[in-house]
Amino acid sequence: MIVVFDIGNVLVRWNPRYLYRKVFDDEERMERFLSTALGMDFVSHTDVAEDFAAAVAARAKSFPEFAKEIRMFHERWIETLGEPIEENVALLRRLRASGKPVYALSNFAHETFALAERKHDFLSEFDDRVISGHVGLVKPDAGIYEILFKRAGRQPSELLFIDDSPPNVRASESLGMPAIHFTSGVNLEKELVARGALP
Repeated sequence: MIVVFDIGNVLVRWNPRYLYRKVFDDEERMERFLSTALGMDFVSHTDVAEDFAAAVAARAKSFPEFAKEIRMFHERWIETLGEPIEENVALLRRLRASGKPVYALSNFAHETFALAERKHDFLSEFDDRVISGHVGLVKPDAGIYEILFKRAGRQPSELLFIDDSPPNVRASESLGMPAIHFTSGVNLEKELVARGALP
């Protein structure tokens, strides 16, 4: 099995609260902001937007109450990115050291991925990376998985996908690519060994 990693919350922690807990004094108001003005539907839109800054600026006009905070999603996006999940980065490097190709399939705007890559050098260590902002499709759209299969030159059944999002895991499995739903309670090393992906 050839491993395909999602990046956010599989290899590096990501949460807009890392930024917005510094910005909001009122937790309830912050959560209202994150469920409306900066809901995940909008975040997914920015992951394929041709112009990340323009998408954020347009959103700010639609939510004048939170315009300043929305603009921070562009101005201070790097503060939404946390630390590496070191044990999983170590698994990525073990896989590469064993001679196996390793791929990434992840949702990032092209601009934010460039920021993440500058902060975390291991993001350059994949054999290939299918990033939503580079290809114009976002998980769980089947099309982005098809791009991965074509680039990897593999049948879906030869690949093993790791993602923290249940809809992305379901999309992967529906296309014939086995998947692991990664959460904080999952021992990823044990899972990879059990599935024959890690020697």
